Amino acid sequence: MDDLYPPIHVRAEGMLDVGDGHRIYCQEAGNPDGKPVVVLHGGPGSGISPMARRHFDPEAYRIILFDQRGTGRSAPHIGEPDVDLSVNTLWHLVSDMEKLRERLNLEDWQVFGGSWGATLALAYAESHPSRVTEIILRGVFTVRRSELDWIYSGGAANLFPREWEAFLAPIPEERRDNPISAYRELVYHPDQVVRERAAIAWSTWEGAIVSLRPDPAFHNQYASPDFAVTFARLALHYFCHGAWLEEGQLIREAGKLSGIPGVIVQGRYDAVCPPSTAYELHQAWPDSKLELVEAAGHAVTDPGMLAALRDATDSFRST
Repeated sequence: MDDLYPPIHVRAEGMLDVGDGHRIYCQEAGNPDGKPVVVLHGGPGSGISPMARRHFDPEAYRIILFDQRGTGRSAPHIGEPDVDLSVNTLWHLVSDMEKLRERLNLEDWQVFGGSWGATLALAYAESHPSRVTEIILRGVFTVRRSELDWIYSGGAANLFPREWEAFLAPIPEERRDNPISAYRELVYHPDQVVRERAAIAWSTWEGAIVSLRPDPAFHNQYASPDFAVTFARLALHYFCHGAWLEEGQLIREAGKLSGIPGVIVQGRYDAVCPPSTAYELHQAWPDSKLELVEAAGHAVTDPGMLAALRDATDSFRST
């Protein structure tokens, strides 16, 4: 992967108490005196990926990552019994980012996020525009009803009918008109076998449609019980609440980003987060540049995506 910088070790790591009984795991890499960038993982349950550090020139950037509430090495984990989900919302995550920025004594930072990470990036930047130097987004997702319906109510099923059939299999036929609601009950079912089967089916569906071409590596990752349970439970918690956003809020309020330069990297054939959302955001955000990657789907490793992201981070490294 020549479009990534070489593997880079974590330089510093630790836990930050953000209140509500939560502690988030944070790490840094790169130049401690470099341009600060905060990297927001997807999911919302994916957690930190070591590859995410490699989008940035380590000589130029101070690279900051954290596991969002309930994920990775943050505590409590979503898989723990009786975890309080009422204090795990989009706005809690935005607040966590501010606590982390203040803890690191940073005036401002670049914000980088893909998929759900793009959702959080927009929510943060629209809440705290004075704290954001630039924004880089990939595979834009704003949790509108139309976007959720595309993935989970039959839109993408037109492209992946066999995989959609497998996605519906755990749901009783009389509940299939609302898969999100049905899956929310299944992944929190008292029977562990039911919970795990449902989580794997939910997660495997996204793994099947994430890349332009089928990739066994994605299937194996998304079908892993350890990954799937966190991924499904947090996603369903957020999606059942519309991520605590008003319908269309993130695009409607994109004018708050005026003056913040940014790059939107979007796969032309993204079946998870179709390009129409990225295009609408670009129209509403006057200082953005839209890069449509012609041979790519949603996956960051699809052809052209890594190169476009590296071009974006390189373009801002000295500003």
